[in-house]
Amino acid sequence: MKKTPKHGEEILHDPRLNKGSAFTQEEKEKLGLLGLVPPRSFTQEEQIQRVMGNFMMQKSDLEKYIHLTSLQDRNETLFYRIVMDHLDEMMPIIYTPTVGEACLKYGAIFRRPRGLFISINDKGKIRQILNNWSEKNIKIIVVTDGERILGLGDQGADGMGIPIGKLSLYTACGGIDPAYCLPVTIDVGTNNQTLIDDPLYIGLQQKRVTGKEYDELMDEFFEAVRELYPGSVIQLEDFANHNAFRLLNKYKDEFCTFDDDIQGTAGVALAGLYTAAKVAGSTLRDQKVLFLGAGEAGIGIGELMVSALKDEGVSEDEARAKCWFVDSKGLVVKSRTDLVEHKRPFAHEFEYIKDFKTAVEILKPTAIIGVSGQPQTFTKEIIEIMSKINERPIIFSLSNPTSKSECSAEQAYSYSEGRVIFASGSPFPPLEVNGKTVVPGQGNNVYIFPGVGFGAIVAGAKVITDEMFYIAAKELAKQVTEDDLSKGRIYPSLKKIREVSLHIATAVANIVFEKGLSTIERPENLLEFVRSQMYEPNYKICVNSEDCIS
Repeated sequence: MKKTPKHGEEILHDPRLNKGSAFTQEEKEKLGLLGLVPPRSFTQEEQIQRVMGNFMMQKSDLEKYIHLTSLQDRNETLFYRIVMDHLDEMMPIIYTPTVGEACLKYGAIFRRPRGLFISINDKGKIRQILNNWSEKNIKIIVVTDGERILGLGDQGADGMGIPIGKLSLYTACGGIDPAYCLPVTIDVGTNNQTLIDDPLYIGLQQKRVTGKEYDELMDEFFEAVRELYPGSVIQLEDFANHNAFRLLNKYKDEFCTFDDDIQGTAGVALAGLYTAAKVAGSTLRDQKVLFLGAGEAGIGIGELMVSALKDEGVSEDEARAKCWFVDSKGLVVKSRTDLVEHKRPFAHEFEYIKDFKTAVEILKPTAIIGVSGQPQTFTKEIIEIMSKINERPIIFSLSNPTSKSECSAEQAYSYSEGRVIFASGSPFPPLEVNGKTVVPGQGNNVYIFPGVGFGAIVAGAKVITDEMFYIAAKELAKQVTEDDLSKGRIYPSLKKIREVSLHIATAVANIVFEKGLSTIERPENLLEFVRSQMYEPNYKICVNSEDCIS
């Protein structure tokens, strides 16, 4: 159905068309905006100055989040221009760690709905709900059921902040046009009694529905997406362990889908290991990694590391022998009878060890990776043991948000006498180490998922494979410069994220074409083709009514 051009107040109420005070005199006259906006016309640069001034006046990070959300709701182009031009400042606000606080208080700060809410009561109506979304050319969907939001647990429908935030990063960091993006929350209830009792909670105030009814709802959702948005990428986000692995395995060979908590986290961690190994004067093959936490993130990293090593000619048994896990019950070994399916491939024939410190002492890993959501579990003693075992100990405390980190950057550097190769999930500020300023590496999934998703979209991928993630990890590691390394940073500066995403998207698209997984013909110059598809948040001239269709 052809859309009707917008006019007057309709334009001002459309965040994709509204330019606020930046409409020219000609636009005001031809589009029925005279008197509806101030007489003076401002440039985008002048608007940025006003917004940033107000942004800096906000008293808390949550207030800054609300301020930016309000801007996104009324002027999308300006929002993305500001996020892209001030990414170091904006990233911690629009995503971790502030988005976690926003989800915890989502009912209280709720202003205007964004995205689609699909509840268990909507079975049989999902196609109708998707049709209610005004944009029809959807290419990327981020969907959650809110059961495991960051390290905060079950936030139910209040977890909608995560798909919204992730898609903002797809646009700002990966170059995907926001018109192609759709955030979705599947509301099957919540087991968080605080939310059920909260009069401001926005979701269903009932216990979670599970089993067959849950699966039928997810099946209907995937089928409706395939029918209405064929070829679109579906990113699974913040599902609990018992559903995340199961849903990924169920849909990954039939739909263009992936789970960022399993595969995106794995990609960024693997890239960090490639770089850390280089700094330590070794290779990925030389690493023995001990994980604290055996959920989606940990097992995802282990499986991707195994895939990458097998690609290098290492046998599967040898590759798995390089990955060890400690969960809430202790070391994952074959003698345990309580292991769920996704842990069993990493259960080694070894003595049972109950605690992480003893496991470090006995196994003598080259790297420890924290994905447990348990703060301060990389203690001074553990870091000192790692530093005795290794000249350059590799320590990644990847749990989000900052309050859940296994150790801080300052602790890692201090307890290792500055010899650590460190990365965290949430950002830590620069610090002085042995008279030198060090910039702690942030293993943020934003280095991986926007490029992988964008590459799959531009190449018309039928499915997304594990190979695409370890290729993305290798490409990310290539983008780390000697200047980055000299500052202690094992990931590129976020200021280069668009260029990083461009190269990752191109590498992923190349795999799509090489493996015959594409639905389109390969462009002659793949890099320039990918670059040409990247969204830039610049105002367009809108003096003809036909231009004013969002």
